[in-house]
Amino acid sequence: MRLLILGGTWFLGRHLVDRALARGWEVTTFNRGRSGSDAPGAVAVRGDRTAVGDVHRLAGHGPWDVVIDTSSTDLAPREVLLATSALRDQTARWVHISTVSVYAGWPHERLTEDSALLECPADADGTYGYTGEDGSPTVYGFQKAGGERAVSEAFGERAVFLRPGVILGPGEYVGRLPWWLHRAKRGGRFVAPRPAGRRIQPVDVRDVAEFALQQAAGDGGGSYNVAHPEGITFEDFVGVCLDTTGGAGKPVWVEPGVLAEQAVEQWTELPLWRTHAGVWSVDSRRAVSAGLRCRPVADTIRDTWAWLAADGRPVDHPRWAEHGIAPEKEAKILASL
Repeated sequence: MRLLILGGTWFLGRHLVDRALARGWEVTTFNRGRSGSDAPGAVAVRGDRTAVGDVHRLAGHGPWDVVIDTSSTDLAPREVLLATSALRDQTARWVHISTVSVYAGWPHERLTEDSALLECPADADGTYGYTGEDGSPTVYGFQKAGGERAVSEAFGERAVFLRPGVILGPGEYVGRLPWWLHRAKRGGRFVAPRPAGRRIQPVDVRDVAEFALQQAAGDGGGSYNVAHPEGITFEDFVGVCLDTTGGAGKPVWVEPGVLAEQAVEQWTELPLWRTHAGVWSVDSRRAVSAGLRCRPVADTIRDTWAWLAADGRPVDHPRWAEHGIAPEKEAKILASL
């Protein structure tokens, strides 16, 4: 297999590279060389995906059997279209890492792959879309839906779309799980969101990488929701964070109404917490039937702490600073109970 990974130096991209090389595949990566490091054994091509000349120069390094795109998160659809148009004749398949945010009903409704998508043209620029008053839909969701359309127009049934919800694990750059681990380690009373028994569905980055490579090696197309089929309750999630770090913390379970009164930002100030009914109601049975295997979330928590404890350093990313409640705000909430 000859594989081109758009990205390939950090988090999901790096896990993909390492696993593809371990399979004996020939791997090329394309990125600007500003984040992460190149994997020994991969051919690194430098360039900017938004630059026409760079993308066409990349095409000259082909052909490949498959492209896996991990780097379109911050791109406008027309920039995805640039790559798909330039590489259409250089590869047989395209595996696109998308998101559940492309669904019109997320996070309010239970999702299957047949749920309606947001509408966005393939040639849209970065201004297309809007963010609703309650935080949904989002400009990000519209943009990613447009990116999917750009891939579909170029590859049709040769395209595979993976739509994860939340990806956690060693190398995480967003800071969701690391914040909970560090908060558990620090100890003392800390805020945890009710209901404690609500299940969440984060998926391990290594399991996403393995599933993406399975799809890359296949011959079919289609879309897959990539979420943990069993998940974990928030209570167990917090408990494993405490056990793993040896923290002496004590969770204080707080009702959503109280958190709203205290203006706690969902999804960021308390990472992974969101009250919308569909946020953790993502049906991944199609992916499981196609080969997705998810390790227990507890293993993801433990392995992430082991990575952090061994001086694991994520790439610098602005989203890290968005996550976690300030100690003084947390103390104010606890004092009000």
